[in-house]
Amino acid sequence: MKKVIITCAVTGAIHTPSMSPYLPVTPQEIADAAIGAAEAGAAIVHLHARDPVNGRPTQSPDVYAQFLPRIKAQSDVVVNLTTGGSPVMSLADRLEPALRFAPELASLNMGSMNFGLFEMLGRFKEFRHDWEQPYLANSDDLIFKNTFRDIAYVLESCAAHGTRFEIECYDVGHLYTAAHFLDRGLLSGPIFIQTVFGIRGGIGVHPDDVMHMKRTADRLFGADYVWSVLGVGRSQMPLASMSAAMGGNVRVGLEDSLWDGPGTLAASNALQVTRIRQLLESLSLDIATPDEARQLLYLKGANAVAF
Repeated sequence: MKKVIITCAVTGAIHTPSMSPYLPVTPQEIADAAIGAAEAGAAIVHLHARDPVNGRPTQSPDVYAQFLPRIKAQSDVVVNLTTGGSPVMSLADRLEPALRFAPELASLNMGSMNFGLFEMLGRFKEFRHDWEQPYLANSDDLIFKNTFRDIAYVLESCAAHGTRFEIECYDVGHLYTAAHFLDRGLLSGPIFIQTVFGIRGGIGVHPDDVMHMKRTADRLFGADYVWSVLGVGRSQMPLASMSAAMGGNVRVGLEDSLWDGPGTLAASNALQVTRIRQLLESLSLDIATPDEARQLLYLKGANAVAF
């Protein structure tokens, strides 16, 4: 029977810390959250880092070094490090953790795009840090830069370490970009395609959008890819359910949604993993272990990372 891979995005750059008291910020909180997600059934944890003092997204390897060894020591979960970081960071800064720690997986966005977070201002009025409100407000003029040259640089830079990629596709054109890099030999199959729905600037969350992305990926990659779905905000669980019913894999976590239901904040990443695991098991689907995910995604193994 097919195994379903659960990825948990533990903390990230698209939410500010004060929006939820449950979003992990310090290295200890991030390690605790990642280990908890793994214990709940996540085969993969996708990780960003935060400055523990001011809550800003950071790609400082020194901060990552405070939680990566503990996660590895206390779980066998696959660690997936961001190369996205934040839209306001340079490419060199964004790439530092992946180059230093040589993870089994790293995320990589397949194109430059508008990345609008300004609508959050209508839902959140109180902020813990003075950078948060202007950051959200200015996102109506924000471009998340990932040019063809940028993508090629990331792929070439990580090749020597054997790091493979969670290919994040926010719209149909990103699938064609992934196919382009597959044709160039900078990606090798099976590629792990994470289709992202619900970011303002990317594709929407209608079931037709999900079907269109899946049909396009099937046509471009055939059997040479592993498909997963990420729904932002309140679309997280409905789209994860749709992916599972269509034979896909799922991503949940507080990076993508702070919610456990209408008006109710999720108290932990582990809670979201538990919720989607229960749903998958109610569909008589088997949950992939970390080692099974490694086999499905052709990963190098936890003993080959540099942390």
